[in-house]
Amino acid sequence: MHSWPRPDVPTLPGHGDIPVLVDAGAGEALPSARPTVRQASLYVCGITPYDATHLGHAATYLAFDLLVRAWLDVGREVTYAQCVTDIDDPLLERAQATGEDWRSLAAREVDVYRADMAALRIIPPDHYIGVTEIIDPVADAGVALERAGLAYRIPAPDGGTDLYADLAADREFGSVARLDPTTMRELFAERGGDPDRPGKRGPLDPLLWRARRDGEPWWASPLGDGRPGWHIECAVIAARHLGVPFDVQGGGTDLAFPHHEMGTSHLRGVSGVAAPVAVHVHTGLIGLDGVKMSKSLGNLVLVSDLVADGVAPAAIRLALLAGHYRISRDWTPELLATAQRRLEMWKSTLAPSTSDDAGPAERETVALMRRALTLDLDSPAAIAAVDRYVAARPADQTRSGVVGAAVEALLGIDLG
Repeated sequence: MHSWPRPDVPTLPGHGDIPVLVDAGAGEALPSARPTVRQASLYVCGITPYDATHLGHAATYLAFDLLVRAWLDVGREVTYAQCVTDIDDPLLERAQATGEDWRSLAAREVDVYRADMAALRIIPPDHYIGVTEIIDPVADAGVALERAGLAYRIPAPDGGTDLYADLAADREFGSVARLDPTTMRELFAERGGDPDRPGKRGPLDPLLWRARRDGEPWWASPLGDGRPGWHIECAVIAARHLGVPFDVQGGGTDLAFPHHEMGTSHLRGVSGVAAPVAVHVHTGLIGLDGVKMSKSLGNLVLVSDLVADGVAPAAIRLALLAGHYRISRDWTPELLATAQRRLEMWKSTLAPSTSDDAGPAERETVALMRRALTLDLDSPAAIAAVDRYVAARPADQTRSGVVGAAVEALLGIDLG
């Protein structure tokens, strides 16, 4: 599956430092990449394409875009993988409700997502993989887990057997989200799990392979006719395209459990590596009137709608960057209006190109931006540094090229 065009990223004089990020499990800031390795690796969970990209999605992918840009500024080579869950229950349910073929629905919404990411100048993943492209590797992983005694089968209602992971065999399970058993069971039930299914060894055991059901898509495999479970897909894509261990796994905070917890457990099982992910990073949720945006609730502000209404993508990006990526926050008209005013002010003061105008004020501003992003991707502090520079600059002075280049390279804001 192809991604979207890569935006230009100016090269700045000097270089930044490796960012530290707050790890979900440890609750402390950890280096986002190994200091002695030139390669930095990132896996971010992608969309389930049954509806258009909303601002909650955009905020998540924007946060990890900041990380990629910071790594590039350090001089790291970056390998980035992302999935598209183009076969899953919500997609099939939406297709059935609308009468549209599930493949057509997925393809259309992936196209919308690509266009939104390109408009927001998100650096695309190197490996953009649909689940329907890795059916055989997922089945092979299920076979390996079963052979290792880490999975078991339950009879399926329409014949065949469903394959489940046996979490009792994973002593490290729970280390990602660090939740108590009651909370885990509640969230598992809320987020696609089946804790009460008869025959399971443990209520939290996740589905690895769903046997063929009447009226559902299926693929032939060594596990029998069927399709992948949710969590195993990300484990397989990450292991195939990044290797194990890799540096950062990211997604929204609502993916910490069960998705990242289960996926990391699967990675341990298929790789034999106790700590397959160095840092787990989760973004806050974007809400509307105090309620998180979600497809199920329908309280969405869509990137594509804002752009169609004439809102500059750079203003959308600035509005989302005004809040720290780990903090859940509301989207408001006032937030967007502030970002639009800021963008116009920056455009009048900062040149969208590199130059050799780096005096003390310019060097200090770029250093402050780098320092802010090094400390857990503190985009509000980076924005504040630019605001201070713009406010102090005489109106009749030539527009700054190096600060403008830093705004484009580090924050991804198009000043053109």
